[in-house]
Amino acid sequence: MDWPSHGSNPHYLYEAMNLPFPEERIDFSANINPLGPPPILIENWGELLHTVTQYPDPAGRILKKKLSAQEGLQENQVLIGNGGAEIISLIGRVLAGKKAVIVQPAFSEYEEACRVNQCKVQYHQLHADSWDWRNDDLSGKLMNADALFLCNPANPTGVFYPKPVILHLLEECRRNDCFLIVDEAFYDFLPEYESIAHYISKYPNLLIIRSMTKMFAIPGLRLGYLLADSAVIKRVAAFQPHWSTNALALKAGEWCLESESYIKETIRLIERERQRLFYFYQERNLLVSPSSTNFYLLKDPSIQDQLPFLQFLVNRGIVPRHTVNFPGLEGGWLRFAIRGSGDNDRLMEGVDEWISSRR
Repeated sequence: MDWPSHGSNPHYLYEAMNLPFPEERIDFSANINPLGPPPILIENWGELLHTVTQYPDPAGRILKKKLSAQEGLQENQVLIGNGGAEIISLIGRVLAGKKAVIVQPAFSEYEEACRVNQCKVQYHQLHADSWDWRNDDLSGKLMNADALFLCNPANPTGVFYPKPVILHLLEECRRNDCFLIVDEAFYDFLPEYESIAHYISKYPNLLIIRSMTKMFAIPGLRLGYLLADSAVIKRVAAFQPHWSTNALALKAGEWCLESESYIKETIRLIERERQRLFYFYQERNLLVSPSSTNFYLLKDPSIQDQLPFLQFLVNRGIVPRHTVNFPGLEGGWLRFAIRGSGDNDRLMEGVDEWISSRR
């Protein structure tokens, strides 16, 4: 089966499974804020029309200034991009021909960006018993590595690795003259996140990738950024085409940074719904990853391959993310975004129907 390589765009999943595309469906495969875009963006959207007649600022200076002030960095330590995906692609160009270690399971685009640039790729595989580190094994892999990719919170597990873990990795990487590339695409869903951006001054080998599309529910606009030492930013930016970020996205990004109450409301919603869902799964003896963010892995332990579970839900218009192309998972789990209470209610109904069907 030709599985789609990403969540969202559920019609690709239905095509791959040779199923009719239902008119009514709930997409749990895309990890987007269930509240939708922040009110400031909705209320002022009409003001953006005039920007489409002008070229955007190729440096995104206004947004860059706001981001650098937010993180306590210099403007030359920030690079704005066409989503986190472009930043990952640009980093791949910098690493061309080098050796990268990827903490797996992980977002597939790290490996894609490395391999298209003829990098040698090695996995550091985490396992479902704890999703925890095996430090001795990782240390050996870093001895000849040029970069270590880590998603934190991790996609697809949702597991968050706290600051002491990151600092340990930073020291390990520095000793081995190795970049530590931390993808924080979902950091802003964490209620007690502590920024590591200020460590860039001490660790010029630290690169932090951020996305604004998940929290602010603007994946169609494509907006992300990189935080790193100014010399690293210069190297990465050398591969970026002019005007890679459009004017609509740049202005939307400025407004989104003003949405503190919306972010707090989102975190409260995700926390409440995650606790409710996890209690439901525990009561039904289903396995769930110890996620701290807005998505999680789910497994029915009575079956090894979760394809029947996936098919059952998809036939009812409930669309999870398959895990066939995640190394170490290979279809043994399903990933779900945390949506609003009504959608989560429908998911729980579908799960109960699945459990009843097996009896």
